[in-house]
Amino acid sequence: MSLRGFATLNIWADDVAAAESWYAEFLGTPAYFHRNGPDGKLAYAEFRVGDFEAELGIIDRRWAPAGTDGQPAGAIMHWHVDDLEGTVERLLALGAKQHMPITAQGDQGFVTASVVDPFGNVLGVMYNPHYVEITGAARPQ
Repeated sequence: MSLRGFATLNIWADDVAAAESWYAEFLGTPAYFHRNGPDGKLAYAEFRVGDFEAELGIIDRRWAPAGTDGQPAGAIMHWHVDDLEGTVERLLALGAKQHMPITAQGDQGFVTASVVDPFGNVLGVMYNPHYVEITGAARPQ
């Protein structure tokens, strides 16, 4: 048994509707799936993102695991982007805060950065030559 690929990344927000709007602006596409909670308030919104239509789900923080306090923590999942500097600039312009600056990881072309979105989630972005190789070529910018 082995990990076969990223399936769904879930993040948390106190205001799912506001987070959905922010991510729709950043991603340039609306969420394709919505689920309301028992109170009728939006509790989950999901986007399909990238070359393999990976799922990005925003969940009402009321259902976050016990012990989480809304502070950025845990593993950072990095999304490949063709224009790392431009993507980081756009995220910061949309109100995200720098978490880790643009940083070369060795000398093989892997470069990472991360931000904290306005809802307290760490969002990793990177230029990944392996991703470009596997998908065939970089997407036009």
